[in-house]
Amino acid sequence: MNLEIVTAVAIGIGLAASAGFRVFVPMLVASVAAHLGVLPLQDGFGWLGSTPAMICFGTATVVEIAAYYIPVVDNFLDSITTPLAVGAGALLMTSVLPIEGGLLQWVTGFIVGGGIAGVVQGGSMLTRLLSTGVSGGTANPAVATGENAAAVGTSILTLFIPLMVASAVLILIIAGFALLRRRLFRRRHPGVT
Repeated sequence: MNLEIVTAVAIGIGLAASAGFRVFVPMLVASVAAHLGVLPLQDGFGWLGSTPAMICFGTATVVEIAAYYIPVVDNFLDSITTPLAVGAGALLMTSVLPIEGGLLQWVTGFIVGGGIAGVVQGGSMLTRLLSTGVSGGTANPAVATGENAAAVGTSILTLFIPLMVASAVLILIIAGFALLRRRLFRRRHPGVT
């Protein structure tokens, strides 16, 4: 397999995973990186590195991060950001994917990028729901801070060590599904260990 494609897929996976934590952080990071020439974008996605895009994503990032620190609003945001995260993950994956043919590029971007963003967003929602249930919402700002750090860290590290970040994301997703499967099995079969 071509190293360019592998690297592009790894970058897409890292940015998509970051979109699962915060929708606009990876969009802003990708926009700035594209503007500086660090992130190569595919044809038709040059707008992502434009000054107006950076301003829009920067403003949206500040609003999104601040909103997650407001009680009740954070849980409401989770319900509306899930489709946005999937869309952002798909867009970010598609924008870096060097595949000829628009339909195949978008389908791959949606399945891989949107899927990864959706899975990470789902895990984030479950974490916030658990935090709200256990602490009555008082621990949610700590959860929000962790998610913000994960979104920023994953986005930036993806630009420099994409294969390592993508590998870590995939390992965490597989481990999360294995843990969930195990817990569901134990609920259905309480006497079995």
